[in-house]
Amino acid sequence: MWLNATMATTYAPVANPLAARPSDLATHFMECGALNTNLSLAPGERLVITDDLLNGTVGDVAALSMAAIVARDSQVALAAMLPLSVAASKVSARHRPKYEQLFQLIEETAFDSGVRGSAEAMITAGFREARIRELAAELGGNVGPARTRYRAFLDVIKLLIDKKISEPSFLDEFLDFTRSVAGKLDFGIYALCVDRLFTSPNIPLMVKVSLVREVMKYPPLVRKELLTNLLSSNAAPLELVQFAQGELSCGMTRDQITEIVLFTTLKRAWAAQKSVPRRATA
Repeated sequence: MWLNATMATTYAPVANPLAARPSDLATHFMECGALNTNLSLAPGERLVITDDLLNGTVGDVAALSMAAIVARDSQVALAAMLPLSVAASKVSARHRPKYEQLFQLIEETAFDSGVRGSAEAMITAGFREARIRELAAELGGNVGPARTRYRAFLDVIKLLIDKKISEPSFLDEFLDFTRSVAGKLDFGIYALCVDRLFTSPNIPLMVKVSLVREVMKYPPLVRKELLTNLLSSNAAPLELVQFAQGELSCGMTRDQITEIVLFTTLKRAWAAQKSVPRRATA
């Protein structure tokens, strides 16, 4: 009874607490960090992957700085530091202290210990090109395999779509992909792949149901991200969303269910924010 009533509240129209003011990406990243959730590229969008930070999709210094500090994914946090380091290496001596202060802040407050150490090393090295190359090599050593494994799994997905692989065999491949990428290389890439599997019209519904059952076994933070992405999605099949709702009571505490419900509501609010016209400022 409680679960049904709570979920009914979640999927009813909700007031958007963020609609009253524009929210830049740095503020959004800060909100994600404060809520113990992985970073979204923008309100209501997918999670950040390393490429977003390395190819300039996220180019604002404030947003990059916040990503380096609050990102739960260590690869994303390191990727945010790289363009900041390059920018620091190019400024004049007069402006260098501002970047030194920024990197000192990252060193003192970043969630990830590896990022804190890299920030300290960058300050000590004076943002020299050689140290930046070392950071790039360190990052590339993990990002490269993540992309390679993702591309290989896309071939497996194509085999499923073309009916050249059985559903049980596909699930075995999915579990191997999970072990290789999620939590070890780039969680954003993994989450992006899972989201696309849930929403693709070419993936059989029963395969998606099996994927939801697997997700239910994951650690709480990972499970929360993937489930709330599904439950807040407008592109996922209604039957799958309803199945996921019904699975919430299986092996989860009341507090964990409440957190899933609240995050789903929040992600729907973030999505609704995009459709609210911004008021022109004087």
